[in-house]
Amino acid sequence: MPAPDRHPLGSLPTEARNPATTHLDELPTLALLEIINDEDATVAAAVRTQIPQIAQAIDAIASRFQQGGRLFYIGAGTSGRLGVLDASEIPPTFSADPTLFQGLIAGGDRALRLSSEHSEDSPEEGARDLAAAGFGKPSGPLALNPGPSTPDTLVGIAASGRTPYVLGALAHARSLGALTIGLTCVPNSPISQAADIAITPATGPEVLTGSTRLKAGTATKLVLNMLSTGIMVRTGATYGNLMVNVRPTNAKLIHRAHRIIMTVTGCTHQEAATLLEASGNNVKTAILMAKLNLPRESAEAKLKAAQGILATALTA
Repeated sequence: MPAPDRHPLGSLPTEARNPATTHLDELPTLALLEIINDEDATVAAAVRTQIPQIAQAIDAIASRFQQGGRLFYIGAGTSGRLGVLDASEIPPTFSADPTLFQGLIAGGDRALRLSSEHSEDSPEEGARDLAAAGFGKPSGPLALNPGPSTPDTLVGIAASGRTPYVLGALAHARSLGALTIGLTCVPNSPISQAADIAITPATGPEVLTGSTRLKAGTATKLVLNMLSTGIMVRTGATYGNLMVNVRPTNAKLIHRAHRIIMTVTGCTHQEAATLLEASGNNVKTAILMAKLNLPRESAEAKLKAAQGILATALTA
């Protein structure tokens, strides 16, 4: 006989019935949309309460990146899809190695489009999927210094805070000495308690009872935006609010690279184009060449010594 559930689904705030929407199907469309918007407006405030924990996570992950670590997201259903989405946006946004952020979803990539909810019930499957992805065996592109034997980080995502698939993955990550983060919308949940850092925007009852793709999903997306953007800022992928890691591989990105060089150096468009070509199509190198009057090789060496952080290279 299975053990009794100490956290029954019906007792969770994300599963409670929202008193503001009990007659949702009777509302005219305009009123229906207004009430959805009213509920959505509460999400940012819930996320704001978690900023100290999010900041703690960003600093810890960024430090591990400098030791060669990577970040893995894992979840089921909406939570898994949002993790995969955020991870997939990092390479085009920051020109990062595609292995640096990785998203895993219960049921595999097929579950991104077709429901595979049964997959979330197995903690063993969560542990197996994480191990199969090579978690705990980093060879990250930012590895510069000796560090912990397992500098990878796992973010387990589950609105309910109780998904067995995610709990199994967290247990496996902990067994390797990895940093673990639990992102849920239920305070004091099993996932929050299992993680080193708990991020818990309490979004409460949904517009549609139990449909956590709504407010809980929005909160999850906001937190993931903060995590990934904050980590990349801390590891030198930006200069101010400029994406200086951009790789000019098409016309749009070439124009973006030119604009960034012009903004930082004050040069003309033609000078930016010349600098970019002379730098080997590296925006950071081009900026150093212009600002410090350096040849390409010296600029590259200075950037390497600054661990790829442009602001450091400019002031060193």
